[in-house]
Amino acid sequence: MTRCLLFLALTLIDLTGQTAEKPNIVYILCDDLGYGDLKCLNREGKIATPNFDSIAAAGMAFTDAHSGLAVCTPTRYGILTGRYAWRTRLQSGVLGGLSPRLIEPNRLTVASLLKQNGYHTAAIGKWHLGMNWVKVPGKDVTELNIETPEQVKNVDYGQPIAGGPNAVGFDYYYGISASLDMVPYTFIENDHVTILPTVDKQFSMMLGRSGGMTRLGPAAPEFEVENVLPTLTQKAVEYIAQRASAAKAGTPFFLYLPLASPHTPIAPTPPWQGKSRLNPYADFVMQTDAAIGQVLAALEQNGLTNSTLLIVTSDNGCSPQAKFEELVPRGHNPSYVFRGHKADIYEGGHRIPLLIRWPAHVTAGATSNHTTCLTDLLATCADVLGVTLPDHAAEDSVSMLPAMLGQASQSVRTATVHHSINGSFAIRQANWKLCFCPGSGGWSAPRPDRDDTSGMPPVQLFDLSADIGEQHNLQADHPDIVRQLTTLMERFVADGRSTPGAPQKNAVTIDFRSGQRVSPPGAKKKPKVKAKGN
Repeated sequence: MTRCLLFLALTLIDLTGQTAEKPNIVYILCDDLGYGDLKCLNREGKIATPNFDSIAAAGMAFTDAHSGLAVCTPTRYGILTGRYAWRTRLQSGVLGGLSPRLIEPNRLTVASLLKQNGYHTAAIGKWHLGMNWVKVPGKDVTELNIETPEQVKNVDYGQPIAGGPNAVGFDYYYGISASLDMVPYTFIENDHVTILPTVDKQFSMMLGRSGGMTRLGPAAPEFEVENVLPTLTQKAVEYIAQRASAAKAGTPFFLYLPLASPHTPIAPTPPWQGKSRLNPYADFVMQTDAAIGQVLAALEQNGLTNSTLLIVTSDNGCSPQAKFEELVPRGHNPSYVFRGHKADIYEGGHRIPLLIRWPAHVTAGATSNHTTCLTDLLATCADVLGVTLPDHAAEDSVSMLPAMLGQASQSVRTATVHHSINGSFAIRQANWKLCFCPGSGGWSAPRPDRDDTSGMPPVQLFDLSADIGEQHNLQADHPDIVRQLTTLMERFVADGRSTPGAPQKNAVTIDFRSGQRVSPPGAKKKPKVKAKGN
């Protein structure tokens, strides 16, 4: 009997690194959480994050992980499809709460792959990938941007919603359509709102602060933003409890939990207000950490910890709405040592925390410096299950499993493409990063079309091994590297993929050099870019 048990334990992982079992998969996506906000990644950080830290202690922390892009919608598209969102019609910015579905019909997603392989699938939280609302006759909404104030009542909120999470592989959905500062302010369950948004509301962008407000628009009468994080957390805990028996009986589950925090509106509940002694954003990070602790407790209480692959990350860097000007003087930098923040082509825009816990598979307390991207989830799930992906799926997804299992002797990715809010590109290979723009491509200086970049080179080349803060542009010193990376980027665009396989088509013509234009003298006199609503 002892020998039989030992044999079964050893065969859980075969010689290729693929697992013979099907783990439950819980994927928690925080919203605008900075790399430097976690104590396990930033020892100098001033925010207590005991639950994030416990995941790192029990699993692996990736120190060179990146979101697909530097803002919400495109990163979420990449997570679920394994494809860079810049290959779609969405070339810059984000969708709104009323935008139509972005994920193409019949495109394989993480949810549909897992469902095909015997999983029950659920999404609980912020969707922000579009869904097909029924429009009021004669009215319209913006398709590839945030709806205008005049459009917020152009849909019939009482009609069933098509093209949402249920249409791309999720058996169950509960959450909000987009960012918490976008209409409608009401929860959605599967294909309908739970309560009709019959009143107009807006909320402070940061608790207790005057100034910025969310968009005014339709809301359920009792909807309050401070209740969203507790509600989503409770729904996740309930889902885990409901699926526990089936999971133990051989039907695993996939829970995609995209939280709406600590994104604006920054609204910690009373028990958390003032906890950090820094500012409301730091309080909200602490409350988000506690919410993750409740999910960890639910897995433990239901006997699922050891059979669950847990992934915790963020959709992009921290937003300036966190008020860096208050946090940094107090010793806390949400961007850690990286330049920039959310929306930027610089590391602060897209280098994010990534923690993975999988008992008996991922070594506790491990750290990986392998470059990874959030588009890698689909290929990783396929690798875990031992299934082959078709050529027309996961074009930019690379399995992280070898790195997770400590079996990768070299980088699991050939190169990684970065993208900013205004559509500027960068490509990273090994320690070299080439930005196809003269400035940030986002909200930090030099800002595109806002600050004067006429005296700057049209591209930026950084050696991240020697200059992690991206302060020294080496493009003039290494024209060979610039040519090499430009050629690689050209191939990635032309092939419609960055992984091996048959060439695929992009939805539109991609001009990755468009960001190389420079802003003329005097551009800095233009109005400031606002960070609201992404």
